[in-house]
Amino acid sequence: MQAVSNKGAGAVITEIAAVIVENKAYLSEIDGKIGDGDHGINMAKGFGRAAERIDAAGTMAEAMQVLSDVLMTEIGGSMGPLYGMMFSDMADSLEDAEAIDAASFGAMIRAGMEGVQEIGSAKVGDKTLLDAFVPAVEAFEAAGAEGFGAALAAMKAAAETGRDSTIDMVAKIGRSARLGERSRGVLDAGATSCAMILGGFADSIGKRLG
Repeated sequence: MQAVSNKGAGAVITEIAAVIVENKAYLSEIDGKIGDGDHGINMAKGFGRAAERIDAAGTMAEAMQVLSDVLMTEIGGSMGPLYGMMFSDMADSLEDAEAIDAASFGAMIRAGMEGVQEIGSAKVGDKTLLDAFVPAVEAFEAAGAEGFGAALAAMKAAAETGRDSTIDMVAKIGRSARLGERSRGVLDAGATSCAMILGGFADSIGKRLG
C-alpha cells in the first residue's frame, strides 16, 4: 500500500508529540550550550498540550492545525511561532485529502519548508532547522520514484545528516549568532528538533504503509 487514510492519521501527530516530549531534556541541553536552554521546555509544553487536544481518529490536517494553534499562542521563544506557521502551512497543503500518498506528503513538507524560508532570512549553512529540513525535502522528492516508504526513509536519513552537519557550522541567525566561532562544535537545537519531527513522520506513516 502506497497511501494512508487522512482520517485517523491524527495519531501520527500525537506520536510525533510523544517523541518531542520524551526528548525535552536533550533539546534543552543542546540549546543551553549556545542559546537560552529553553527549546526543549517550550517544545515539550506545546507538543504535549496539543497532544491532549488532538483527536487521534481525526485527520492529520486537523491535528496539525491544533498543534499550530498551540505553538503560536501558548508557548514562548522564537521557535513556537516558526513551527506553528510551518504546521499551519502543511495543514493547508493537505486540506481535505482523503488519502496521504507520496505526492500529497511531498507537497505538504515542501509547503512547510517554503513557509519557514519566507518568514526569515535563514538559508542552508546558517545553522538553523533549515539545515535538516531542506535536504530532507530534497531527498524525499529525489526518492519518490522508489515508492512512498523508500522516500520517507530517505527523508529521515537526510534530516539526520543535515542535523549532524550543524556541528561544524557557525551560527549566523538568532541569539547564538553573537557567539561567532564559539557556536561551532554544537548541534543546532532547531535542526535537531526538526529532524525528530521529520523522523517521526517517517516512522509513523511508514509503519502504517505496511
